Amino acid sequence: MLIPSQSWGEDIAIDSSFVKKNLDVIRTEIAHYNIKIVAVTKYYGLKAIKAGYDAGIRDFAESRAVEAVEKIKALPKEIRDCCTFHFIGHLQSNKVGKVVENFDVIHSIDSYKIAKAVSDKACSLNKREKVLLQVNNAGEEQKSGYSKEQLMQDMEGILKLDGIEVLGLMNMAPYGASDEELHFLFSDIRKFRDELEKEFGIAIPELSMGMSDDYKIAAEEGATIVRIGRKLFK
Repeated sequence: MLIPSQSWGEDIAIDSSFVKKNLDVIRTEIAHYNIKIVAVTKYYGLKAIKAGYDAGIRDFAESRAVEAVEKIKALPKEIRDCCTFHFIGHLQSNKVGKVVENFDVIHSIDSYKIAKAVSDKACSLNKREKVLLQVNNAGEEQKSGYSKEQLMQDMEGILKLDGIEVLGLMNMAPYGASDEELHFLFSDIRKFRDELEKEFGIAIPELSMGMSDDYKIAAEEGATIVRIGRKLFK
């Protein structure tokens, strides 16, 4: 089910016990894998984040920079201090400053230009931003992300940037993809990660793959991070 964009940030009341029940189900389903669950709150307001926190979640993801920063700043200090905030949306050049200042991890680096802008901003703040490189291996025109070929070309330059730490790769599977397609796309990202590690002699530990509809398949194919919203909060 797709949630219309006009509902983004809707501050509906959510009981933490409801979120905890959903979280426990997800954890049980992927218990055989070492996977971090990141709660996607881009469609929800402060009440959902607080409910998630009370349910034990410590990683939250947003995709719209301006609205997300407002939400983060409005959270109680305890939640801000104890949680990790992930930016998972398309990152525009004019939003780099806000995102680097307010997010701990950026999942959506999709060009050398953006990587350098993030690095420059992080250096100005005397920090090293943790990032994942988004790969659009499904070739969807409407989605951002590196082609594998372009990332292979840019990787050496990205690794030389002082202000970023490359943790891994991220991808988003096409909506409505079959299980067979999902297995292929997720395994393809894992294999490409292995190629990058071998080519550049580095460790790329994280694979951010899978959302509410496909996280179990992503887990089977090597995901270390799954990004889940509706399955937790609806």
